Amino acid sequence: MKSYLFLLILFLPVVGGAQQRVTLAQCYQWAGDNYPQIRQYGLIDQAENYNLSNAGKSWLPQLSLTAKATYQSAVTKLPIDLSKLSADLSMPSLSKDQYQVAAELTQTIWDGGAISSGRLLTKAEAEANRKQLQSELYVLKERVNQLYFGALLNDDLLLQNRLLQKELQINLDRIQAMIANGVANESDKDLLQVELLNARQRETEIKTSRIAYMRMLSYFTGQNDPEQLELVKPELPIARLSGVINRPELAAFQAQSSYVESQNKAITAGLMPRFGAFVQAGYGRPGLNMLEDEFNPFYIAGIRMNWNLGHLYTIKNDRRKVEVARRKIDVSRETFLFNTQMQLINQNEEIQKLARLSESDGEIIRLRTNVKQAAEVKLENGVIAVSDLIREINAEDMARQAAVIHQTQHLMAVYQLMYITNNE
Repeated sequence: MKSYLFLLILFLPVVGGAQQRVTLAQCYQWAGDNYPQIRQYGLIDQAENYNLSNAGKSWLPQLSLTAKATYQSAVTKLPIDLSKLSADLSMPSLSKDQYQVAAELTQTIWDGGAISSGRLLTKAEAEANRKQLQSELYVLKERVNQLYFGALLNDDLLLQNRLLQKELQINLDRIQAMIANGVANESDKDLLQVELLNARQRETEIKTSRIAYMRMLSYFTGQNDPEQLELVKPELPIARLSGVINRPELAAFQAQSSYVESQNKAITAGLMPRFGAFVQAGYGRPGLNMLEDEFNPFYIAGIRMNWNLGHLYTIKNDRRKVEVARRKIDVSRETFLFNTQMQLINQNEEIQKLARLSESDGEIIRLRTNVKQAAEVKLENGVIAVSDLIREINAEDMARQAAVIHQTQHLMAVYQLMYITNNE
């Protein structure tokens, strides 16, 4: 055991091989900042600000310009001929071609709550978009977990492989000494050399796998040099993890429901009358005096009401559509909770299984080590062949590899549970 601890300390710098220690939480942050979709937050904010600004400007006076030139087949005339009554009486006739240019300034006095409901609708839509984006970005954590723990597992396997090579080299030296003393032959040496070469090939495979994991993690987090990253193995939580589901998808569903409810207020505002003041000024022929066939300026000022009762035809269907949308959100929420609860049950069982396996791994390693050490003694005494010792060395190595894999899988399963519930 002391020799293994010494080798563990000896090879740690080689396995880490990095200058910057990186935690899982840092990778979460880097991945979120590096992912292109994160820029949608700024776009959502900009769209919200533009829409709110436009809604606020609806209270500003609105100016409109109109111009028209017409020709009509008949004009207004008195039904009597004034010249028959008196030679001094006459009635000028209006021109059939008429012209008018006018400017109208209107000011909303009361809009029935349309502008206010529009602002609320804009804010609710933006918040729903933000929450939806947050839920979409949350899946980055799971992808980071897979890459991070995959690289950590390769680190542990690489360390174990080098311990195996050290063990094989020690026995190879023992065989060479036995050959020198005439109690072993060259074929025994060849068997150990083959096993040592196999272990070195396995080391190459593990290194290649680790480099692939680190490059993917580096690209995912936006870090340029994966060789400068030393992954810190996260601590196993001591306290019992909460089973309460606190995922951002639930906040997204709630924001969508709020957005749908705000649509009801917009429907109500659409039923209300509108009141506004207006001033119209213009120039044309004729002016306001229809009996004067000359170009004259004119103006009109007053208060106007506009009430579109056509919304009464569709209000029931509009509210039913809102209710259907709300129910669809409720169904989606229930489906998500159902599926997540199923994942939670399965993950808890996985954690318990791996915990039980990890508990027995230590005893298996102890027994395998005893058997291997006994085989080494038997080899020195000429009781067993080298192939028998190799079998026991490989069996001990497989037990240690299984322990390393179970420990990392257990740790990853716990953090996957934390991901499923979004509870630290």
